[in-house]
Amino acid sequence: MRFVITKNIIENIVASMQPFLEKKDASSITSHIYLEVANSQLTLKATDYEIGLESNIDSISECTDGKATVNGSNLLGIIKRLKAEEITFEVDSNNLIIKQKRSTFKLPMYNADEYPKLNESNNLNELKISSMNFTNSIKKITPAIDNNNPKYELNGALIDIKSSKVNFVATDTRRLAISYLENMGNDENQFIIPKKAIIEIQKLFLDDASISYDDTNLVVSNSNMKFFTKLINGKFPDYERIVPKNLKYELTLPKSMLIESIKLVTSLFSNIKITFSPNSILFESLDEDTESKTQIDVDLNITDEFYLAVNAKYLLDFLSMTNDPSVKIGFNESNLPFYLEDEKFYTIVMPIVLEK
Repeated sequence: MRFVITKNIIENIVASMQPFLEKKDASSITSHIYLEVANSQLTLKATDYEIGLESNIDSISECTDGKATVNGSNLLGIIKRLKAEEITFEVDSNNLIIKQKRSTFKLPMYNADEYPKLNESNNLNELKISSMNFTNSIKKITPAIDNNNPKYELNGALIDIKSSKVNFVATDTRRLAISYLENMGNDENQFIIPKKAIIEIQKLFLDDASISYDDTNLVVSNSNMKFFTKLINGKFPDYERIVPKNLKYELTLPKSMLIESIKLVTSLFSNIKITFSPNSILFESLDEDTESKTQIDVDLNITDEFYLAVNAKYLLDFLSMTNDPSVKIGFNESNLPFYLEDEKFYTIVMPIVLEK
């Protein structure tokens, strides 16, 4: 195998493959990137068995067919040090040789025939959603996906395909985030995508791509790139029973006002109390050792005073993902879960229960 390629092209692809490599065991073949030249095209692959990425590059020259593997971290380290000029890669015995002018590097290879196959299922269901809408929907709920929860299914996002809409759902048990799209002809189904995969999809696919799935895998691909992830095998909680059927109070408030006031009183402590009165909103830190508060005068058209006590991060996560200048807040009683809504996106938050 031999090929010549411009530094910035190979560097960008190799850098994008780093999250897909085995990091803990450098002796594992999955710590390597697979390279293959065939029909004047270079293919690179990386996988840790759970997720994988394949990229195809046409812009190579002086190429000879063949295949190789090389430690992905070491490969990136070398490429980064080279100048922004052409680099030559070639196989010599059991080594990959990297050359640029008078600089030469030699990296050991494994048997490329033993490199694991990426997902090759041919019976995948097409998900009839534009990749941009898909990415925007999962982006909104990503902050609510749990990390390292013993209930493994909570460490991912549920895609719940219903007859009329597709719900994107995540919860860390303190909040439930749901965004949704109209169902454009997909059969009813459910599957759970791991958080790591969701983060990588948002990085990789900024343009149109096709999305397909079966019971165990999700595949996202375009003309130059193919991503796959294993799905989480588990049953997501019955999230719909958490969504309040009726709300006693519903307020529409300016997003910028909320963000500014919340950030003002959370500079030292994240837990806050927001008190709603007929003619004002009072924001207070719940830190016992310091005092931080600010008040906004606004006519809320309510008769009773009530409050919300909450970790401000949950509010700011929601507000950072909204598009409209105003958001809706709904609730029933001070110590019950409350509701935040923007267009096709809402979050239910568990409050901090305070002594009345």
